[in-house]
Order: sequence, then structure tokens, then C-alpha cells
Amino acid sequence: MKGNTHDVIFRFVHSADLHLDSPFKGIRETEPKVAETLRSATFDAYKKLITLCIDRNVDALLVAGDVFDSADRSLAAQIQFVEGLERLNKANIPAFVCHGNHDPLDGWAARLEMPPNVHQFTDTAETVPINPHDPLGPVVCGVSYQTREQPNSLIPKMPAHEPSRFTIGLLHANVGASTEHEPYAPCTIEDLVATGYDYWALGHVHRRATLREQAPMVVYPGNTQGRTPNETGPRGVYVVDVDENRIVSQEFVPVDTVRWEQLNVPISGIEEVHALFVRLEERIEERLHEIDGRHLVYRICLEGRGPIHHWLVQHRTIADLETQLNTELLAH
Repeated sequence: MKGNTHDVIFRFVHSADLHLDSPFKGIRETEPKVAETLRSATFDAYKKLITLCIDRNVDALLVAGDVFDSADRSLAAQIQFVEGLERLNKANIPAFVCHGNHDPLDGWAARLEMPPNVHQFTDTAETVPINPHDPLGPVVCGVSYQTREQPNSLIPKMPAHEPSRFTIGLLHANVGASTEHEPYAPCTIEDLVATGYDYWALGHVHRRATLREQAPMVVYPGNTQGRTPNETGPRGVYVVDVDENRIVSQEFVPVDTVRWEQLNVPISGIEEVHALFVRLEERIEERLHEIDGRHLVYRICLEGRGPIHHWLVQHRTIADLETQLNTELLAH
């Protein structure tokens, strides 16, 4: 038994959509210091994920697809992924990985040897015990995409539920009518419930969501690192505890190192540009304090009406404010 709660029989981390080595989208050319921080962000989030697994002494790590950002996965991304798994191997923590539309099985892969604690699912669905020496212990049922395009549901391929064993489904799929992502491996909550599994560890949708609270829980943890201005707020993984009665509890843990935010700032009562600059700087500093040492990439939305509007419409006022804020904050 792992964990500090007396009735927890096993604990796992549910992660998805690591998108290692992802290019950051939706921002202009930026300072070299900022560019380097963004380039390393997905790798840094992954390192925090591995550290979390070790610190929480979990029984398994599950990765529900899109480990890499592209089928032409970079060598750097593959090497760092394996290095993280080797850290888990030294801690005797198994990892279960399925592949999705961004990193299908037919994508380029270096001949890197995976450590023995890792199980990579193929395009043939299978059931794998978390502890092969425990005949009644939990199992993971999973399947990977062979190619990027997966227009049909994979649920009919999934193995039958073993009633005597807590069963986790590991799948990269679009559940319901979500329009935020491509409708790959589409299925419904009813399809997932009908399998009889106890927990569905999903990937593909980048915004975290628990689609079903009772058994079987149906969960998207979201991606581990926001990659665009539209992916705002905390990004991370779920630490999932299962007790002796198969009751599941989950804790969301952010692992992102760069936080994307939109900051809304009222302009009422502000009469001149310097006062606006001070208010903007205070709002940014306040948010930096709230995000626990992470880097912040922000968009500012000025709200309301006031005498400062006359200055805001003047040529270069907004551009000059942006330059001054970046200069002041990057110097910190």
C-alpha cells in the first residue's frame, strides 16, 4: 500500500498531452531569454511530473497519448522522455503509455531502448497488470493510434472488464461533441460506462475536465503545459487514489512552468499614462505572486471608460506601454 491515507490500496498519476518539444504558438518574436524559457517549458513540466510521481511514491504513471508534439518527434524529445522514465525505473514505478494523433506508432522514432518499467501500448488493445505478481491487483487496458487519422471509435477493440480487478482504460479520444479538438476515436460517455471499467484515463482534450464523477470516473487531466495564449490557467495532472472499496479520489496538481493568462485591468479614474503604467505593473506583480514562482505570459485587456482613453488612442501609446512593461519586468 502506498500513500499516507490508511485505506488507499493504490495510487497512480494520470497525465496526457505532454507535447514534448512543442513550438509555442500565437506570440511574436520575443526576447532571447523569453524564447529559451518557452522552448524548454514542455520539458521542464515533464521533469516536474516525474518528480511528482517519485515524491508521492505512486504505483504507476499513466500517459494518455501525445507524448510528443509531432509524428516527426525530435531526438531531443525522445531522449528526455526516456531519461524521465529511467528515473521512474530506479524508483520502481511502472509507466503505461499510449500514443495519439500527434505521436502515432508510424511516426519517426530513434532506436532508443525503453527501461523495463515501461509498457507502450500498440494498436492492438490489451490488458496489462500494474503489478504482474498480484493476480487480483489493478490492470490497465489501453491501445495506441497506428496512424494520425483515427476516425472510428476504439471502444469496440478494448478488452473485456475483469470484475475482480480494478480496471483503468487508457485512451486518447474525443468524448461527446467537443469542438475544441479533432474528433479522433470519437465515443460517448455511455460507450465508456458500458465497458464496466472503473476509471477512464483519457487524453486529447487540453482543458482538464471530469466528465463523470461516479464509477466509472471519466477524466481528462488536460495538457501538462499551456502552449498558446488560448491555453490559460493551471496545467498539470491528476494524482488518483483508490481505496479498498474501489472509491476513487483525485487531486489536480499543476506541473506547468509557464502560465498563460489574460489580465483584465479597469481604467476608470486613471487620467494620465504613468498612472496607468503603475496600475498595470501592480496587476502583473500581483499575478506573479499568485502563481508560485512560475513564468507568466500575459495579455492585458483594458476595461471601462475614463479620461485616459484620449491618450490610449494616440499613436504608439499602447506599443510604448508594452515595451516599457517588458523592459521593467524582464529586468527582475
